[in-house]
Amino acid sequence: MSVSVALSPSGLFERGTLILASKSAARRAMLENAGVAFEVRVADVDEDAIKAISTDLNAAALAVRLAEAKALAVSRDDETAWVLGSDQTLAFDGGLVSKAKSLDAARERLKAMRGKSHQLHSGAALATKGKIVWSGVDTVQMRMRDFSDAFLDAYLAAEGEALLSCVGSYRLEGLGSQLFEAVDGDYFTVLGLPLWPVLKELRRAGVIAA
Repeated sequence: MSVSVALSPSGLFERGTLILASKSAARRAMLENAGVAFEVRVADVDEDAIKAISTDLNAAALAVRLAEAKALAVSRDDETAWVLGSDQTLAFDGGLVSKAKSLDAARERLKAMRGKSHQLHSGAALATKGKIVWSGVDTVQMRMRDFSDAFLDAYLAAEGEALLSCVGSYRLEGLGSQLFEAVDGDYFTVLGLPLWPVLKELRRAGVIAA
């Protein structure tokens, strides 16, 4: 399991105080840019199994459950640290959308969503000593424009298999911004982390300066 460390540029926070239980580059960048010191330890969690036993939950609640599972998985291995778990779900046309398995699947998904709206739910959870002490979720309404097949082909060629790690087969911080005509909600939530509530909780817990 790979571990990377991001140090606060201010040097105010001790290394190892916070662990991010996610391999997402976007989540790492958000915390780094906010000046938060943390380590990365990818949680060993079977997301498909969790989804299979969570059919009673809506998409927003599922995002929280997945985030909690990741936070707990790492916290149980290191009870001295605060562990932040996060996950994202996408609700579209009455169902739950998972990551595409191939670029062909991504193409068909984006064609189905163009000209329509969907919801992104970003859940987060903070654990310590093997227990969840906080969790929350934020939702963003996303409306895709009616883009052409030619644009879709160019988009897929430019972004490539990196899209397979994105639940919606797009990255809003890149060329994927051109897929949309409107976004109603917080930009950080789109990237995969409800940053403002997370920072508030980290301050309350004393992980970062108040």
